[in-house]
Amino acid sequence: MISNDNARPGGGHAMDSAGLRDDMLRHLRYSFGKDPDHAHVYDWRMALSRALRDRIVDPWFDATRSTYAGQHKRVYYLSMEFLIGRLLQDAVTNMGLLDSARAAFEDIGVPFEEVLENEPDAALGNGGLGRLAACFLDSMSTLACPGYGYGIRYEHGLFKQSFVDGRQVEEPEDWLNQEHAWEFERPEVAFEIGFGGEVHEDGSRATWTSAERVLASAYDMPVIGWKGRWANTLRLWAAKPVTLFDLESFNRGDYVAAAEPEAFARTISRVLYPDDTTDQGKRLRLKQEFFFTAASLHDIMRRFRSEYDDLRLLPKKVAIQLNDTHPAIAGPELVRLLHDESGLEFEDAVEIARACLSYTNHTLMPEALERWPVEMMASLLPRHMQLIDRIDRMHARSYPSRAVGIVDHSAVNMGELSFIMAHKVNGVSALHTDLMKDTVFAELNNLHPERIVNETNGVTPRRWVFSANPGLSRLIDETIGNGWVGDLEKLEALVPLADDAGFRDAFASAKRQNKERLADYVSRSEGVDLDTAAMFDIQIKRIHEYKRQHLNILETIAHWHAIKADPDAGWTPRVKIFAGKAAPAYVFAKKIIHLINDVASTINADPVTSRFLKVVYLPNYNVSLAERLIPAADLSEQISTAGKEASGTGNMKFALNGALTIGTLDGANVEIRERVGAENFFLFGMTAAEVVARRTIPQHARKAIDECPELARALADVGDGVFSPDDPHRYADIVDNLRGPDYFLVCSDFADYYKTQRKVDAAFAERDDWMRMAILNTARCGWFSSDRTIRGYMRDVWDVQSVQHV
Repeated sequence: MISNDNARPGGGHAMDSAGLRDDMLRHLRYSFGKDPDHAHVYDWRMALSRALRDRIVDPWFDATRSTYAGQHKRVYYLSMEFLIGRLLQDAVTNMGLLDSARAAFEDIGVPFEEVLENEPDAALGNGGLGRLAACFLDSMSTLACPGYGYGIRYEHGLFKQSFVDGRQVEEPEDWLNQEHAWEFERPEVAFEIGFGGEVHEDGSRATWTSAERVLASAYDMPVIGWKGRWANTLRLWAAKPVTLFDLESFNRGDYVAAAEPEAFARTISRVLYPDDTTDQGKRLRLKQEFFFTAASLHDIMRRFRSEYDDLRLLPKKVAIQLNDTHPAIAGPELVRLLHDESGLEFEDAVEIARACLSYTNHTLMPEALERWPVEMMASLLPRHMQLIDRIDRMHARSYPSRAVGIVDHSAVNMGELSFIMAHKVNGVSALHTDLMKDTVFAELNNLHPERIVNETNGVTPRRWVFSANPGLSRLIDETIGNGWVGDLEKLEALVPLADDAGFRDAFASAKRQNKERLADYVSRSEGVDLDTAAMFDIQIKRIHEYKRQHLNILETIAHWHAIKADPDAGWTPRVKIFAGKAAPAYVFAKKIIHLINDVASTINADPVTSRFLKVVYLPNYNVSLAERLIPAADLSEQISTAGKEASGTGNMKFALNGALTIGTLDGANVEIRERVGAENFFLFGMTAAEVVARRTIPQHARKAIDECPELARALADVGDGVFSPDDPHRYADIVDNLRGPDYFLVCSDFADYYKTQRKVDAAFAERDDWMRMAILNTARCGWFSSDRTIRGYMRDVWDVQSVQHV
């Protein structure tokens, strides 16, 4: 096992700095053809990245050799998203070369921060699902858990978000317009992936002959762990044509047809989550999911066969984690490889596959669990549809009283497929896991009562405290030593210091510096000046009705009215900051964004209230923006409808960085509140059980509006066009929804939310008490490390040990 001592990685800074400088200059000249006098920031960034990558390769190779030499079990993490953000600071931090790199650039005369800022975010994810996967890769490497991440090398990611007159506008991400410094192309690792075609039966087995084929080509990124001791691999698949170019068509003058093979293939790995409101979009999504899952399984089996001959050893050497239902097709595909291609009996193939597979559920909303039309599945993946039917019938024979199955009402239920083909199914917070047992998988849990386990999410402290919040990190180092970066629960030693006035002042100073940096960024990028003495109240999430950004903005409107009515009442200044993207086809969510921007334009221009209240919506939310926002937050908005958020990880990041939470008893909020103390958490709203009961009350929204004049007036303003005078009915859909079905109970929770926000105002005015609560949030949230989460998976799900490695 890897020890956790207090030493930071790296040796003498002067020697490291000189060596790093020399390596950068070598790469600048020989890799990029530049000399120092003519190098741009991009060139220096690439030179540093290559110099660091050189240093990462040796521990990466050593880790691979150790895994092979010890015949250790590997973990394979399959995810549609890996929201890794910028990798340069991760690498320089985990290799212990941060001070050396800074010193090298001081010698050269180039601002180091500009070099870090030059790197684009890798457009490989959207939200919590992908960021969790990235944190897990960091922790697996830190803990020397042998493994691979598998995903898609998206050319254009989700989209680049901007606002035009307050509306969200989507443009393609362009991160691969520049060379990606961290990847190694592996042209020798490529697999043909088929779609459509015919199945030819031969006794109990079958041969699938596909009609369309693309090539899955591998690109590898080493993921280095803390102190540079171990590195795993993130392997991403790019879709390429089997036949690059149709020269015959080109010579006939049919230039479009000549390029069709490449266009068809590249479509698969161009965009994350293509719009699935059309049949073509649904087919593309299913193709994407099968493409990367099948390529990953082929690669896993190739690696296994290079070491072992007995397929029955597979569960002892291979653990495959499905991150949500996107890779659920792994079950039937692995059965196909074992049964059709390797000759195992069908029942044996199913049992071996199940013993390898485990599934993480991320949603309690049945509509969010993927369902594919049987006709589409049979058309695109005819053999897999047959195998899904056989798996379903096999399960039905074993449990004849069951009422749910994989296939029903002409649809394939990918949640049920994932559950039935996994030996373990995990939730991502204690509440989520309990609700999963009682709701979406209630019957399957009754049939398989030992299958569901809980593994509460966590975040990597390397990225989300040490790198993102250097001022706080230095303070913690000076106070309790630096062992906390590898053992985050050591933050508990800060608890007594919450009562130390000097430490509270130092903690407040670190927070103030973060707020000043954010205010400078907002001023430069948005032209809005922020008062850093004001409370920074931040909600950053993908936009969805259950996350209730519209509850937040309605409360903002109500608060604005209260300030206007009595501007001399001693208000606590507050800055409301939003960020997040709405899916391109999610019209309601895009309306919420537009509403927030319209409200911001009105409130920020109000000469009476603007000194007490401002609203900012920052465009194109990504990891790098989160790293600016989270350390600067005073208040963290975690206000989803109870029972809808599986866990959340933003809530953990905010609390670790000393923000207090206003939130419902939803997801990991429950565990955060238990750990920081109820007195250090601003709770409001109904419980999950109360939410279910409230929905049964006729006209529950209307009753809530009638009982709350602040809400009634805010809704009237929105409905009457106060914030959209050029189009008074712009937000009629939002108002009608809230006055009518209001499924996510915005209106029913509003009064308690509004009242609790006033408690927040009063608490923030008492700065010493606020800082005490903030320190306790940081000190008591060390449990929410992804290192702890990964240890849980290794013990409870994967049956994998850390590797002793020198």
